[in-house]
Amino acid sequence: MNFNHFDESGHAVMVDVSSKQPTLRTAIAAALVGMSPELLAAVQSGGVAKGDVLGVARLAGIMAAKKTPDLIPLSHPLAIHSVSVDFALDSDAGTIEVRCTVRALERTGVEMEAMTGATLAALTIYDMCKGADKTITIGDIKLLYKEGGKSGVFHRQVGQ
Repeated sequence: MNFNHFDESGHAVMVDVSSKQPTLRTAIAAALVGMSPELLAAVQSGGVAKGDVLGVARLAGIMAAKKTPDLIPLSHPLAIHSVSVDFALDSDAGTIEVRCTVRALERTGVEMEAMTGATLAALTIYDMCKGADKTITIGDIKLLYKEGGKSGVFHRQVGQ
């Protein structure tokens, strides 16, 4: 495999994307938060002591996507045009799927921004709910979709 974040001497470098043409980039990433059904019901009804869990988590995810280059050393600062964070609650499974969608007209992809947004939204759910349930889990963080640039479209198939 060829890793382009290293020079010929093996030193870490930021990839030079200056010669690439900007294209519309979109990425969707997800993270899965697991909790007790009782706590999930409290999150849905607004009954968590710290307040509007999903509203705060949405804002945290948006802010995190915008701060990605401050958190991941070799990621490029991007002019992000859109970030959204949505939630799918499954009462039977006791899960919240966090989905973060990022769009930008840029020279490099926005996958890391989407992954960072989904992850930080999930961590915020944990933070706001940890007093009520110590068994909360966060996992299955993954890229679901990306388009734009020379590598084309990626769409994760169910079970991948």
